[in-house]
Amino acid sequence: MMPTRQEFDEDFGLSGLAGKFQYPHVLLDDAAAATALVTAMAEEWDGSYGIWLLEDVRRLLASPLSDDLIVRLWLAATATHFDPTRHGMSGRDWMERIAALCVDRIRQGDRTTASDLPEPVIDEGLTRSVLEQVRGVGPMLSEAAVTTSHAVPLPDIVAPLEKVIAEVDADLGFRLFLRVMKAYFVRISAVRQASLLALGERFGYNRDVIDEGCLNVWPELD
Repeated sequence: MMPTRQEFDEDFGLSGLAGKFQYPHVLLDDAAAATALVTAMAEEWDGSYGIWLLEDVRRLLASPLSDDLIVRLWLAATATHFDPTRHGMSGRDWMERIAALCVDRIRQGDRTTASDLPEPVIDEGLTRSVLEQVRGVGPMLSEAAVTTSHAVPLPDIVAPLEKVIAEVDADLGFRLFLRVMKAYFVRISAVRQASLLALGERFGYNRDVIDEGCLNVWPELD
């Protein structure tokens, strides 16, 4: 059976994949390793992971987001550890490549299809709540992305997150936001952590999807 959001005990879909692209999993600018990693992840959970990943990618591809925004989202979520543009691919080209790899794995595994996934979470209140979280840490997130010492500086990463949340899918946007927060070790308070966990419950996530031990929580900030 297709695993639900609650059954995943780690980040999943495109945001989960992006987490695997952070050093030391994939060498910077190694396209062969990148392709192998996508294939391996698509096979996780008896192939069901590939279906969730494919759904996330298809939502981005069907969205009005510009190619520049899509590649910027990817770079932010991976802390710039794999840049598809260095391999002659645009952001949409890379999403298409991920989709094709997922489809190939799903066909070989004879698994269920994307039609077996739960319906997307469409809720204006949830969308507003996610945007509030992004805006609440926006200045710190922007600063961390340009002052980091472990990745290529990446300016203006908040706007792409807001657009994917507001214009594509709050579910995917929330997971990408969390992944970017973890990628750049943005300091948050224990109160902020609790609010993120509570928001995750509203989406039906397992607690470990929100905080895999990678959120940079500083209780003294409260």
